[in-house]
Amino acid sequence: MKYGEFDSASLMYITNRPEILFERGEGSWLFDSQGKAYLDFVQGWAVNCLGHSPAVIRDAVVKQVNTLINPSPAFYNGPMIELAGLLTAHCSLDRVFFANSGAEANEGAIKLARKWGRLHRDGAYEIITFDHAFHGRTLATMSASGKAGWDTLFAPQVPGFPKAALNDIDSVAALIGPNTVAVMLEPVQGEGGVIPATPEFLQALRKLTRENNILLIVDEVQSGMGRTGRLFAHQHAGIEPDIMTLGKGIGGGVPLSALLATEAVSCFEPGDQGGTYNGNPLMSAAGVAVMRTLIAPGFMDEVLARGEYLAARLRELVARHGLAGERGFGLLRALVLDSDRAPAIVKAALEGSPTGLLLNAPRPNLLRFMPSLTVSEAEIDQMTAMLDALLKA
Repeated sequence: MKYGEFDSASLMYITNRPEILFERGEGSWLFDSQGKAYLDFVQGWAVNCLGHSPAVIRDAVVKQVNTLINPSPAFYNGPMIELAGLLTAHCSLDRVFFANSGAEANEGAIKLARKWGRLHRDGAYEIITFDHAFHGRTLATMSASGKAGWDTLFAPQVPGFPKAALNDIDSVAALIGPNTVAVMLEPVQGEGGVIPATPEFLQALRKLTRENNILLIVDEVQSGMGRTGRLFAHQHAGIEPDIMTLGKGIGGGVPLSALLATEAVSCFEPGDQGGTYNGNPLMSAAGVAVMRTLIAPGFMDEVLARGEYLAARLRELVARHGLAGERGFGLLRALVLDSDRAPAIVKAALEGSPTGLLLNAPRPNLLRFMPSLTVSEAEIDQMTAMLDALLKA
């Protein structure tokens, strides 16, 4: 792939990229260097929660870049303080540490839990996680994940992450021992195939962790920031975690993440945690713009309505084509197919003419939908019409 005088051969090979060069994005749409339009129901893997290049983020970043970009995390800055205050005002947690990616936030959660275990649980360090979970690509977060094959990819793994089965409280209870410090899970397993933890399971898990004096960590990197129709997905179950991580949508497209914890669990001391770019005002200003949009009156009601509309349209496809079903919360949904043809559908959708469609297949028999929270009913209709034709083909 050429770009001016340069060639993509200089990029390290980490994935199979199609011969497409995206140049512009607006809302639910991407446009390549040839002028072709693509309806985007992936949005950078749930990153662009307000769509491509939304004015509210653009204006916030432009304003901030003209005043202060990064004074160093050793000093306070205004957007950092404002974003932390907005987050804690809308959840049950008290303290915030900002980072740059979901994996980094989850790595911080693991470190915080282990520090708390050293102080309050006689050095307990094990964190129970779940089969099919995805927590990131650092060595510790890969070890915490339950993704098939990751146990040998960069072996040896970081020890201390026994695996339970999602929605099986007995499987969790069986793993709790003297070295257990926490249970960590995604309220909706995104990479695992959009598999929600049931409200009953989350409530039982909260009860179990409290009875055993261990922490409950919710990884809301993908499910948080309004994605499921609530500001945070665990709120559907009415529970209060000890630690929460955020990423993807919190920056609306820029690299930003957060680790939140209750006052009682916030036991980091100076030197325990840090990062060169953490809490810088440029990224934090984008996060403030996102948060203020999400908490505006009526916004989350619209997300819920669009989620219900998308679910209804997907159920129509299930009935029409004899598919296995659909599932999810809000605007994080999956269509379960009748065969392992999801990758072929993703490829055909991308290559569609005159308009392309961006879909994702985390499993061979499953399509995942992560549109902008501002997606319109007309765009949902257009997507399902295009997908209907692909399913027929």
